[in-house]
Amino acid sequence: MPVVVVTDSSASLPADLVADLGILVVPLHVLVDGREIREGVDECAIDYASATVSTSAASPGELRAVYERALALSDGDGVVAVHISRQLSATWEAGRQAVDDMDVGDRVRLVDSLGAGLGTGLPVLAAARRARAGATLDIVYDSAVAAAGRGRAFIMVNRTEQLRRGGRLSSAAAFFGTELVTKPLLQMIEGRLELREKARTRSKAYAKLVAAAVDAAGEAGAAIAVQHLAAPDAADTLAAQLTELIPDIRELITAEFGPTLGVHLGSGAVGVLVIPGGCG
Repeated sequence: MPVVVVTDSSASLPADLVADLGILVVPLHVLVDGREIREGVDECAIDYASATVSTSAASPGELRAVYERALALSDGDGVVAVHISRQLSATWEAGRQAVDDMDVGDRVRLVDSLGAGLGTGLPVLAAARRARAGATLDIVYDSAVAAAGRGRAFIMVNRTEQLRRGGRLSSAAAFFGTELVTKPLLQMIEGRLELREKARTRSKAYAKLVAAAVDAAGEAGAAIAVQHLAAPDAADTLAAQLTELIPDIRELITAEFGPTLGVHLGSGAVGVLVIPGGCG
């Protein structure tokens, strides 16, 4: 049987791709005004501006249950679990604890995607496509690690309050100490969310976002993912611009940020994930 690929709900992968490739998804948790919901499982409309919202990782027990199911489905051939950056969530560490408790040697292997959202999702796709083609555990694992290492993610945030409250921005002091900067352009650096550039208007930040994505893609082909939170028109416009400006786009996926990321980014956020060379 093929190697089975596991991820968490922050990966934001479209349901049809998840089903087609046999990917197992572990839901992360969101607490909304005292009510706990499982991302991607429980329906819940969230007003990010007014609700009291927080997030939590999957537990070792939850992850172990899915890893064990995946290992059984693979008939022992192995599992590759690709998770949100350990710098942003405790999910990877919970997964490590789960694997230690399972005592299965290296048949369940964890990958830190060094990203979030489709920054996790595209390495998952790279691994799952290799698995579906019958690749060995080593090859499936290496494909996920390679895609994660090549990925470059950029995010434009419309409002800063969620960033301030969430504490996920490594360079927060540099940003919040500058009152005139209202539209930050962020990037992922080795799994951390960092401030890349400062802009005073949305249009200027948007232009910087496009330029950063085009530069990261290069000219040898790339996989591109565009994400947004309650900004579908902006995401469609961005996808159209990137299609015109980046030669040989091998794949283009557009999706909405889920609540575990939306809590920190806020409505109006738009992001781009670029993997030069594609994701398999």
